[in-house]
Amino acid sequence: MSSTSPVLLILGSGPRIGSHVARAFAAKGYKVALASRKVKEADNTADQINIPSDLSDPNSVVNAFSKVKELIGTPSVVVYNAGAVTSNDAKDPLSLPVADFTRDFTINTTSAFVAAQQAVLSFKELPDSAARTFIYTGNITNEIPLAPLLDLGVGKSATAHIIQSAAAAYKDKGYKFYYGDERKADGSAAFMDIDGEAHGKLYVELAEGKEQGPWQQTFVKGVGYKQFPHA
Repeated sequence: MSSTSPVLLILGSGPRIGSHVARAFAAKGYKVALASRKVKEADNTADQINIPSDLSDPNSVVNAFSKVKELIGTPSVVVYNAGAVTSNDAKDPLSLPVADFTRDFTINTTSAFVAAQQAVLSFKELPDSAARTFIYTGNITNEIPLAPLLDLGVGKSATAHIIQSAAAAYKDKGYKFYYGDERKADGSAAFMDIDGEAHGKLYVELAEGKEQGPWQQTFVKGVGYKQFPHA
């Protein structure tokens, strides 16, 4: 059931960002694969498949790539949109239970690392004309520590480092790596005001770009990419 259409794989596909990103790429002719805990294979269509996945287990990432290749083809765009956080005591951040820290780090970073590895293996199978783009949905916590969100900031910071390293290392191969970070117009974090359509628009633009742009894609709704001074 392989397809000649380009393929998008979204790992962690929720209603706030994932669904909008899926629609934006579908409008460009992409087949879409969604991997998350809540999707159901029974809802599969000719243009969109669902792969039940628990991203607290990195092996589920490998399985998702295998499944999407089997059913609709090798993904040329991979979006890692999963995230996890356990709030901690702001005045005693190191009281966070190790089990919670480890689980959230796995979702925020370890499984994202595996996804990036799998993306590179996929990109090697694709022609130079393919998008070959990996995008990680991040936020401002890789720059600004927020006292009650220690493990989220640790995970986003670690993965930002991975993205920056990959963007530099694979640039000459034509593989693109990005850390998406929506901001308000003044450069402050969007957080609960994030806009799914703005993510979809930017992510399509990044995929359609011929060369690696700034790895840290700070962007504003209605504006697009905007460089801000580091916080």
